[in-house]
Amino acid sequence: MLQSVKQEVRDPRVAELLALAVFPDPEQIERALKRYEEREDRKLFAYVEDGEKLGVIGFEPTGDKEITLTHIAVGPEHRGLGYGRGMVLELMVQEQPERVVAETDEEAVDFYRSLGFSVIGLGVSSSGLERYRCVYTVDEPEED
Repeated sequence: MLQSVKQEVRDPRVAELLALAVFPDPEQIERALKRYEEREDRKLFAYVEDGEKLGVIGFEPTGDKEITLTHIAVGPEHRGLGYGRGMVLELMVQEQPERVVAETDEEAVDFYRSLGFSVIGLGVSSSGLERYRCVYTVDEPEED
């Protein structure tokens, strides 16, 4: 179940999970933490099961009925068990967007493809990594 942890961004477990989704540099991690603290429109949720935070997902609204995923991470001991997929799907049910956008690297692009996101190559970033824009357009419900 997703629970808001925006007010707990400095909690060691939340910060540890968020750090998994950020370039492993203390300054980058601190910048990510501050963005959640300072920007009211940026949301951060943890996937909690049996009282344990297993993963985090962050997003912000970026248009009419559009959200952009800013971070997603699952603890190494829980990867490959569907928690990342579950967080994205639960967030979509909760927020009801028409489009979900994410930017990612080669390591995570197949995760988004497996969820049905369209993937567009953006080229190599200044850090030397290939970047991708991933977009999911929610289908209109069929009328009976």
